[in-house]
Amino acid sequence: METMLDTFRDPNTQWILLGCMLLGLCSGVIGCFAYLRKQSLMGDALAHAALPGICLAFMATGTKSIGFFMVGAACAGLLATFAIGYVTRHSRIKQDTALGIVLSVFFGFGIVLLTQIQHSDSGNQSGLDKFLFGQAVSMIASDVLVMSIVCLVLVGLCMLLFKEFKLLSFDPGFARGLGLPVALLDQLLMLLIVVAVVVGIQAVGVVLMAALLITPAVSARYWTDRLGVMTALAGLFGALSGFVGTLLSSLGNNLPTGPLSVLAATAWFGVSVLCAPKRGALVKLVRFALARRRARLELAMAAPATQATLKGERG
Repeated sequence: METMLDTFRDPNTQWILLGCMLLGLCSGVIGCFAYLRKQSLMGDALAHAALPGICLAFMATGTKSIGFFMVGAACAGLLATFAIGYVTRHSRIKQDTALGIVLSVFFGFGIVLLTQIQHSDSGNQSGLDKFLFGQAVSMIASDVLVMSIVCLVLVGLCMLLFKEFKLLSFDPGFARGLGLPVALLDQLLMLLIVVAVVVGIQAVGVVLMAALLITPAVSARYWTDRLGVMTALAGLFGALSGFVGTLLSSLGNNLPTGPLSVLAATAWFGVSVLCAPKRGALVKLVRFALARRRARLELAMAAPATQATLKGERG
């Protein structure tokens, strides 16, 4: 216990803890709308599409600046969303296939650029490959401050446009009939997903960011049928995942924070699958056992009356 308290007294650990918790909060909230709109793979595609943007930003500037990396990753993510929309609208290819194509092309291009950088003579590329799996420990106070501000802005926008995003997720036709700019709201939601992915790449990485975006939302869906409660629970599960991941990383030696946060989110998902009050597997088994027992008792109580009726008819 004392070791844990000493760990949290470290200013660097406090900053990383704050950043990871806020990242999990905003990822869970935004992931709810992506999950309900059946766009779970969108976060994965955008996360992989951000890699060439990071590499191009480094090649253009020659410095490892988180600000330039975020700009490059955001531009690549937006280009990926437009590419997915263009392929879906102007061909017979469905959205899931378009997502797979864009994910593969962008990520392959990013790996090529990353290999080219690693074999260049700049000598400044060391650690750039950490964006594949994240390295939260490398974040400094300014990085965490930028991440925290962006995460709070994303959560604020989701709260401000909650009704509009709710209609967009469940009935876009009705939203269009009410005069809402459905296309603009759709692009705005995609932009929020892009920003959430970009801001979390340094902590969680390109490969695992999609898991942190979707897993808390799926876990929250097991506990409620109301969207407001679902978004709150998803944000809570995401924040707790960031807290647990940072805690385990600080207590262990050379343990990565991002993957541990994803594993913590997966653990919450396992608890939800088993113990959710309405959809949990254990709860369903208990209800089935109780219903079966009740049916047996009713049959046992009805058996003497049935036998007496049969005897009366025979007599």
